[in-house]
Amino acid sequence: MSSNIQVIEPAGILDSTKAEVFRQTVEQLLKDGAEVILVDMKEITFIDSSGLGTLVVLLKNMRGLNRTFCICSINEQVRMLFELTSMDRVFEVYDDRQAFEAAMMKVS
Repeated sequence: MSSNIQVIEPAGILDSTKAEVFRQTVEQLLKDGAEVILVDMKEITFIDSSGLGTLVVLLKNMRGLNRTFCICSINEQVRMLFELTSMDRVFEVYDDRQAFEAAMMKVS
């Protein structure tokens, strides 16, 4: 099965001012037929509660559509936030894009 994989690379701070645009971008990718969305966070410096909430909403929406939502390349601050909120157990988090691609190769 070949998946339509789309990658998003947000940058800076994922907070209430950027979360809505981010959500709209993901929803447009879904409308365009994305089956797997990878959020490459190598350029994200900080996520606040609004940004985290947006990620959770998107994950729930994608699971409801039987699609896959993954995250890679998180920095130490984001990793701590994910661990403190147990989101590291909820999201599929990969060390980097290469680890994600390796995992996708095993699935297909």
